[in-house]
Amino acid sequence: MFVVLLKFSRNKAQAGDFMEGHKEWIKRGFDEGVFLLAGSLQPGLGGAIVAHNASLEALQNRVSEDPFVVENVVTAEVLEIAASRADERLNFLLG
Repeated sequence: MFVVLLKFSRNKAQAGDFMEGHKEWIKRGFDEGVFLLAGSLQPGLGGAIVAHNASLEALQNRVSEDPFVVENVVTAEVLEIAASRADERLNFLLG
């Protein structure tokens, strides 16, 4: 399981120019069963995604295709979690 942090970068002001492509990129991640949750980092720091069903390399490749990453609207950090315990509703995340 992974957490992807998308923190605003020097081109934050251009976010509106690339928002539709970014939304499509997020939709594709959900449609392909990789993204489980996406939302904003508060207060206005960027965004975060919880992902699974991908290798670290595959997820890093996917993240590098986000228009916000390509255009340096955000910088991306991928954190891998080796989950060992979960609420029973999230047991599908345990390896």
